[in-house]
Amino acid sequence: MKNRIKTLSFLGMMLLAALGLFISCTKDVDSKPQFIFKAAPNKDAAAKVNGTVITFSELTEGVENDLYEAEMKVHEIKMNRLKALVLKKFMEADPAYKGDNDKFLNDQIAKSIKVTDKQIMGFAKERNIPKENLNAQLKDRIKKFLENESKQGAIDNWISQKTKKSPVEVYLIKPTRPVKEVMAGDAPFIGGADAKVTIVEFSDFQCPFCARGATLMTDLKKKYGNKIKVAFKNFPLPFHNHAKKAAEASLCAHEQKSASFWKLHDKMFADQAGLDRNGLIAKAVSVGLNKEKFTKCLDSGKFAKSIDSDIQEGQKIGVKSTPTFFVNGKMVNGAQPMEVFAELIDEELAK
Repeated sequence: MKNRIKTLSFLGMMLLAALGLFISCTKDVDSKPQFIFKAAPNKDAAAKVNGTVITFSELTEGVENDLYEAEMKVHEIKMNRLKALVLKKFMEADPAYKGDNDKFLNDQIAKSIKVTDKQIMGFAKERNIPKENLNAQLKDRIKKFLENESKQGAIDNWISQKTKKSPVEVYLIKPTRPVKEVMAGDAPFIGGADAKVTIVEFSDFQCPFCARGATLMTDLKKKYGNKIKVAFKNFPLPFHNHAKKAAEASLCAHEQKSASFWKLHDKMFADQAGLDRNGLIAKAVSVGLNKEKFTKCLDSGKFAKSIDSDIQEGQKIGVKSTPTFFVNGKMVNGAQPMEVFAELIDEELAK
């Protein structure tokens, strides 16, 4: 009888546990939004709630660049796969191919690759790797990296030669960058006032990546001259304690002389640790600004509202981090390689 009671008690506990699990699962199900996936009534509809349609334009507003970057990642995966297939097809069609991809790659395409100690040391110097850290293991890793990089370059050159005679037709559609209406307005600028291409830069003087972005803009100006116009707008980030005052300082400099803006701009990016009040005044004096006028302007907060206006504009058009650039309205997020900007600029100049 006791065993039976124990068995019943055990069964009872199991039933209660199962019931509890059922209730828990039911609550989980009930607590989730009830979405029904079905065919859209028209091409503009993304969803419908309480009888009101949410359009695709509403759905994508404010996240256009996020979607573009996600679509580009998918496109790059497809393109890398396509390049691998193109390489395979050309290798298999080559008279020297004997059925071994790796052997053909090493013996025919990348046969001349040789990484020297000089190249290894040059790589270490470029990456600021101290000589005392260059042990045999690290050197070997650098050597393998450079070999792979050279091998990829050899593959690209080999495919380039092959495609001159037999071009590859690609039917994949490359995602297009979203375009925003961004006006330079009265922002400080360098380059041609009426240039066909305008780059609007949203930046923060205390942001290290923005210092790289500033160098990049200088290099683009050297390359394109007055074919481009580079306008600077302030977007000081709230966690950079000196950024907003540095932004005000830049406009105080611009007020005295437009050329002085760029001189102070360069000084501040070159010394981002010295952006407190005294540092800003010292830099202003060093670029030839009137100390009394500059100090009065800086302390008055005269351009604080102008900075806030730049921030609000940036937020409205999707700026979330610095630096962010707009090449004729096409967003480029971050200090991307010069080739990224050159491609966009060349496209715009060709129109």
